[in-house]
Amino acid sequence: MAETIFDKIIDKSIPADILYEDDKALAFKDINPQAPIHFLVIPKKQIATINDISEEDEAVVGHLYTVAAKLAKDMGFADQGYRAVMNCNEFGGQTVYHIHLHV
Repeated sequence: MAETIFDKIIDKSIPADILYEDDKALAFKDINPQAPIHFLVIPKKQIATINDISEEDEAVVGHLYTVAAKLAKDMGFADQGYRAVMNCNEFGGQTVYHIHLHV
């Protein structure tokens, strides 16, 4: 799979405003926010699209949602509500082919 901008953020070869990091996931502010609060949660494992998620990836994909919920609580907007969206392929609005959860 070709390297994406997210791979460069993961390996710190380009900067990002990182909100959370552990051995499985990374969360950072979206460089082109579409809402007052807009960040991305990505797996460190490269998975191109939702269609490429395998059974072995189930735990890491679930972890993305756990990270999103933790950050929503930590940032003080969990109780007010938020959207967590993942796009798939061109017609689904995906522009970077490394799955990512928009929050």
